[in-house]
This record gives sequence, C-alpha cells and structure tokens, in this order.
Amino acid sequence: MEPARIYEQIHQFANRANPYPLYAELRKTPVVRLEDGSYVVSTYNEIVSLLHDPRVSSDKRKADNPPPAEPLPPSFIGTDPPEHDRLRSLAMRHFGPPHAPRTVESMRGELHEIVKDLIDGIAGRTRTDIVDDIAYPFPVTVICHLLGVPREDEPKFHVWSEEIVETAGAGEGDTDERAKRNQAARLALGTYLGELAQTRRQNPGDDLLSGLVTYEGPEGALSAPEVAMTGALLLFAGHETTVNLITNGMLTLLRNPGLLERIRDEPDLIIHTIEELLRFEPPVHFLPQRVALDDITLAGVTIPKGANIVLALASGSRDPAHVHDPDIFDPDRPYIQHLGFGGGIHYCFGAPLARLEAQIALRELAKRLVNPRLVIDPPPYRPGSTLRGPRHLHVEYDKVLPYQP
Repeated sequence: MEPARIYEQIHQFANRANPYPLYAELRKTPVVRLEDGSYVVSTYNEIVSLLHDPRVSSDKRKADNPPPAEPLPPSFIGTDPPEHDRLRSLAMRHFGPPHAPRTVESMRGELHEIVKDLIDGIAGRTRTDIVDDIAYPFPVTVICHLLGVPREDEPKFHVWSEEIVETAGAGEGDTDERAKRNQAARLALGTYLGELAQTRRQNPGDDLLSGLVTYEGPEGALSAPEVAMTGALLLFAGHETTVNLITNGMLTLLRNPGLLERIRDEPDLIIHTIEELLRFEPPVHFLPQRVALDDITLAGVTIPKGANIVLALASGSRDPAHVHDPDIFDPDRPYIQHLGFGGGIHYCFGAPLARLEAQIALRELAKRLVNPRLVIDPPPYRPGSTLRGPRHLHVEYDKVLPYQP
C-alpha cells in the first residue's frame, strides 16, 4: 500500500482503537509526501531532529499556502522566536520556574483531595465510566481553579473544547470544513477567555489569568488578544490532553492487571508507569502545524521551503530503532524516552502538572478499586485522531476501598 494511503487510513475512525500497526507500516518510509504537498515524518530520530531544527517553523502563516487570517493572534505554540519566547516567558512566570518554581508541587494536596472526592462519589456503585466520573472532572476542576475560570462555566467551554478536539489536524470529512469549524471553536473559546480576563483587569485575584493581565516587566505585557489566546490555550490543553492521558492509562493498566497489583504494593512505580504510558499510549498523536523555512533533506527526502510538515509523535515513540520491543508496555524499562510532550522550544508547557495529575489519579484508582475490569474492550473512542483517547471507559469493580493517605 502507498505510504500516503497508510497515513490516510490512520485518520479513519475505524482504526482509532489501534492505529499502531499502521504506524509500523508508515515508518518503513520515514518521510512521506502527501497529495496536498505536505510531508509526514514518522520515525523517532527524524522527528527529534525537526523538533530542534531552527529551519522548522511553528507559525502556519509562513507556509506557501497559509490558512485564512484569523481575528485573534495565534497562541505561543503557533509562533516562532522571538515572539514565542516573549509570550511563553510571560505565561510561564506565573506557572513555573524560575519565577514560580513551586506552583505545581504546592497543588499536590489539593489534587489528592479532588481525586479522593471523585472516587468517593463512585463508592456506592459497582460500575463507573472512568471518563465522565474521574478523568474529565479532575483536570477540569484543577485548570479552572488555576486559571480562575468559574467551574460552573464548564458546559459552555466544553462544547468548544470538544469541537477543537474533533477537528484538530487531519481526519475524515471535508478538510476546509474541518478547518472552519476548528477556527470558529478556537475563536469562541478565545473570546470567552478575553471577556473573563477583562473582569480580572478590573478586579484581579491570585489566579493565573489575573497574573497574565496585570504583570508588566522588562519584556513588556501581554496585549488583550494575547491574553485571550494564551488563556484559551491553557484552558483547553490543561484538561483535554490530561483526560486522554488518565483514560489511556487506566485502559492500559486494566489490560495489564499485574501492574495494578504492583502499583498497590509499589506506589513509586507510578512514576515510571506514566512515562511508559506517554510513550506507549500518548494523548497527542500528531503535531500538524510545522512549516519548512528552507529546503530540508531528511532520510533521503528533500522537504521544500514553505511545505507543511506533520510530525507523527505517537509513531516515533514506538519506533523499534529507538526502543526495544516498542509494542510491549513495560514501566521497568531502564530507559524511557518518548515524544509524549513534544520537544524543543515547544516542549509541553503543562507537562509537570499533567504528570502529577496522572500519577495521583491512576495510583488512587489502583489502590481503591477492588477487582476492576473492563466492560467493553476496545472502548468507544473520541472522533479525533490527533488528540486520541476513549470517549467512555466503562469499568466494573467489586467495591471501593476507603481512602488512606
């Protein structure tokens, strides 16, 4: 089968539950030119080289065929230095090192309490949907608190988030129509955050959104549109990818019940388990918005200046040239290096929080659910292939043990 056709099949919903055999076929041709003139890269070393290559832009406006102009500016993940560095620095100073180094760690107790309450909420039953009852409400509650977004607004931004997930990157259906839907959802989310930010300008609090609108330092301040898109990015990415990480993790552990027992007995095993999960079943499968700023020769193929580049991160993390027995889930690997959070200057902004959330949620589920088992395998999946995870994960169990610190 032609490599471009293999790539198309990966995005078909019929292959959502297990795209990995198709990734194995795609890796036989590390760099593939698609019919629209873009290039998909699927092997680990080649992906890593592009993630660190200054000739590769994250600004899709620099492509030969850029998308239509949008009312709001791109968030920092869609820009290049020096613009990227300024925007990311202004956001990071309120969230992590060097200016706020203990922000995530200081949330550990609160995270435990949220998960405790959610699991307590399913204690009177013997069946749960991990997505609806745990994996979704947990990170949504956390990111709302962190940003200063009213938790009761979740039904509003949930609609836009779902639309962004469903239309991100390639997929089934008309390409232009998907792009329009994605743009409209991102605009709606950005407008919502912009309006919320305006209220924080008038009455700031101790939340991240207030920090974004009030801080002004040597690098300047964020403009109102920049605050809107930065806030929208953090709200969306701060929960949607973590939902997939926790759900994919529970699914993988239920398929490997011996690991559930080990996590109960060896709590620190969860750290390596999450890293192996990010390699084996990552929440993000593609980075679809890279642009070649010059001709780039890779694996014998020249990607021309101006061409769009798609990085198949999930394929790279299972590249047998990079990792032994890539299709086996093994948290005991002495070396776990993955592309689950991307790489280079765009390495995932929220990686420390996502890691901690997944560690706490999966460890507590392993400890407290007695004899958990899948109801349906494979479970029903969400439509998107770029941000991939089950829509529901129905689990039966004998009982829920009381919480123990």
